[in-house]
Amino acid sequence: MPTPSTRPTRKAVIPVAGMGTRFLPATKAVPKELLPVVDRPALQYIVEEAARAGLGEVLMVTGRGKAAIEDFFDRQPELETALEEKGDAARLAAVHASTDIAQVHFVRQGEARGLGHAVLQAAAFVGDEPFAVLLGDDIIDARDHLLEQMLQVQAEHGGSVVALLDVGRENIDKYGAVAVEPGGTDVVAITGLVEKPPADEAPSSLAIIGRYVLAPEVFDVLRDTAPGRGGEIQLTDALATLVARGEPMHGVVFSGRRYDTGDRLDYLKAVVQLAAERDDLGPGFRAWLAEFVADLPAAGASQA
Repeated sequence: MPTPSTRPTRKAVIPVAGMGTRFLPATKAVPKELLPVVDRPALQYIVEEAARAGLGEVLMVTGRGKAAIEDFFDRQPELETALEEKGDAARLAAVHASTDIAQVHFVRQGEARGLGHAVLQAAAFVGDEPFAVLLGDDIIDARDHLLEQMLQVQAEHGGSVVALLDVGRENIDKYGAVAVEPGGTDVVAITGLVEKPPADEAPSSLAIIGRYVLAPEVFDVLRDTAPGRGGEIQLTDALATLVARGEPMHGVVFSGRRYDTGDRLDYLKAVVQLAAERDDLGPGFRAWLAEFVADLPAAGASQA
């Protein structure tokens, strides 16, 4: 039987070195992770999620052109002084909230060699403890406690834990897929992993989404992992090696609210969904949105 983890998970790693090519030309000047989702950058939602789960230390793996991310999580005395002098307490509180969420550290990924390589840059920061990895394309609604559940599963079973989503066979080729032992429901034992398999070769329709709680043993495996799909060091390949070695790995099947900001259409959907549910903006926004949609021409109708 696997031994439950005796080392608490205290740290989170967020890879943010990607170029954001799907959002060009905006990302020529602004990191994709800082694009606003309503009035907060997507990355702030991710750091807030880690902090809610009790992970007070966060490492961001950055790259060239990402200095604005460090600036965002730093204090801005001139701005704070200006807001204080205006008596703008609400905006001052929002500025403080963005810098006081967690203790944020940074390390550079010298070259883009894949997610596995990005995670490997966190080895010195993490040390010999389990740690969480949160990808910035997935915003998990604050009302759903996915990361907390994953941390609990890791504490009970040891090893590593990944978040899973049933995306259907027709979409599994876009994700890392897992094979699982029969009989599980919300928590499943993983027996194999494969990166972006063809639909007819996928072991299941359960896809790995952007949350992981990993055992520190993954670092030694990543150091020995050869480039895989796309010529990159794939985290999924390293996890598959851990499973093959008999290391325990579980999946938490997520069925809550998830907002994908990875491409333009999904990003727009996330902004609309989150804005519509805001107490301050939602009522007026929903009323306008209903009028706007009602006035749209029927699909295929002539606009002449």
